[in-house]
Amino acid sequence: MVMIVLIGMIRAAPFVYDVFVEEQWDLKAEKAAINELVLIRRKKEKAAYDQHESISSGKSRLFRFDPNHIGAADWQLLGLSAKQAAVILRYRKKGGRYRQKEDLQKMYVISPEMYVKLLPYIYIEETGEQELRKSNPAYIHPAKQPLILVPLNTADTLQLLEVKGIGPAFARRIFNYRKRLGGFCKKEQLLEVYGLDSLKYFEIKDQLNLDEQALTRINLNTALFDDLKNHPYLKYKQINAIIQFRKQHGNYSNIADLKKVAILSAETIEKLAPYISF
Repeated sequence: MVMIVLIGMIRAAPFVYDVFVEEQWDLKAEKAAINELVLIRRKKEKAAYDQHESISSGKSRLFRFDPNHIGAADWQLLGLSAKQAAVILRYRKKGGRYRQKEDLQKMYVISPEMYVKLLPYIYIEETGEQELRKSNPAYIHPAKQPLILVPLNTADTLQLLEVKGIGPAFARRIFNYRKRLGGFCKKEQLLEVYGLDSLKYFEIKDQLNLDEQALTRINLNTALFDDLKNHPYLKYKQINAIIQFRKQHGNYSNIADLKKVAILSAETIEKLAPYISF
């Protein structure tokens, strides 16, 4: 009974407090805080509106420009968004260069409509190579020279450096990832290499030759944890599950047996299939 009375008093306490104790409000401070929040919101709305107006309509303007030299502010003045301008600048930072007007059309951030709009204003400053071509009709631009096909699955880092667009850092990353993977079964796997984006991929893919016969396969019926731990498609828990399932149910016969391991998704098994044997 005492407990019931105490519980009742505790539950009633907030209501009693509201009745007998007058809550003190600092109306002046509260009003000032509300006004400050309203002001901040209006500033943000105005900034967003001004940015939209400057990019999409009124304040954007066209002018003669060299896409190899202008900065982010100029790209936005031409009508691109900040994100689109950042993509173009990253391409240039990684060594990309526009050698002719049509090269700008290859950028996925430049829509066909935007390209048509910018085309009359594009100016490409002549380089030493262009001057050399004018003085020597027999000169062949490096971009038009026959590409050297490099074997992606057997090339060492020095051979990878022969690919236009691959520097020492990317050569090491591709080599190390290939070693962990067991070889590339398709060129699109290059996009899994750290820092290698779609622009770089399209720049180098036609210079690489793919030999699926050079893949290194792991026998799942004899593989130990150390044999699988470095593979980029497997996590530690999945490796343990593969080994434990083999111990409990015997050797794997085919890929269908691997699907019985509950922790492995269909996507993981599909990616792993070229690298395993039974």
